[in-house]
Amino acid sequence: MEVALVVLVVALALGFDYTNGFHDAANAIATSVSTRALTPRIALLMAAVMNFVGALLGTEVAETIATSIVDLQDASDHTALTVILCALVGAIVWNLITWWFGLPSSSTHSLIGGLVGAGLAAGLPIYGQAIVDKVVLPMVFSPLIGFIGAYFAMVALLWIFRNAAPSRVTRRFRLSQTVSAAAMALGHGLQDAQKTMGVIFMAILTVGWANPDAGIPLWVKLAAAGAISLGTASGGWRIMRTLGRRIIELDPARGFVAESVSALVLYANAFILHAPVSTTHTITSAIMGVGATRRLSAVRWGVAKNIGVAWVLTIPAAALVAALTTWLLHPILT
Repeated sequence: MEVALVVLVVALALGFDYTNGFHDAANAIATSVSTRALTPRIALLMAAVMNFVGALLGTEVAETIATSIVDLQDASDHTALTVILCALVGAIVWNLITWWFGLPSSSTHSLIGGLVGAGLAAGLPIYGQAIVDKVVLPMVFSPLIGFIGAYFAMVALLWIFRNAAPSRVTRRFRLSQTVSAAAMALGHGLQDAQKTMGVIFMAILTVGWANPDAGIPLWVKLAAAGAISLGTASGGWRIMRTLGRRIIELDPARGFVAESVSALVLYANAFILHAPVSTTHTITSAIMGVGATRRLSAVRWGVAKNIGVAWVLTIPAAALVAALTTWLLHPILT
């Protein structure tokens, strides 16, 4: 039974990784596509490649997911695997709901919500302080830093190029967006693929298929990197329209700043804080920040409010689905 559950968990985790790819593909390329810096086909291909590369650059975020959300040490193998399985169900269901409505919600927080909900439903302890330090605080501060950083970076850029010919500036930043979009896609792979690695690592540790001191096996890294890259290559057009057009009409300079600031926030959280932050929250806030440099009314705050509602609901909604699934499956699987 344990072997079958592990195989199912790995398959579901890679399925979640795939949905993460097409759900969050817009994070990396929506601004570049909307400003016509890149064609959709080239942008998706570039994002898929950079997602794959980013996924192989570190494991710190994966280890946070595996060891700092729910305590599985004293749980039976069946219980631990059931919790992981149901957490993935909660995360995937919420991803699909928000994708259907074109809302850029956080795959990161849907997974964390799923783990918390399934863990609590199974009666397992949760690492409350670690969740506050490594999930809640970064969840609050990363979008704020993205908004403020993008706003002031855009103000500085407008001042530096205040006397330059607009057509020349637009052309240069359209080219520069190729680099900033690649940097954002690399950050997306660095953050989001690692979360799937963490879930798979939790499952194989439970049944003794991995050595905790040896770190995450190479096959887990390659599988997670491949799944998110395939998902990214399949696109996420509904959410891409929301990020690229519905929040604000972007120009190449603003797109470049939003992507660059977002990438820096993602790198800092991955390499320094080891915190699993949302690429969606970060890029969306940065887009609002650059948009606010025109005037506050340039940002479509009604769309922003709908996105904010999805953000607030993500963790509890995914937790609820995961908890209900746990209550349904736990008696059957154990």
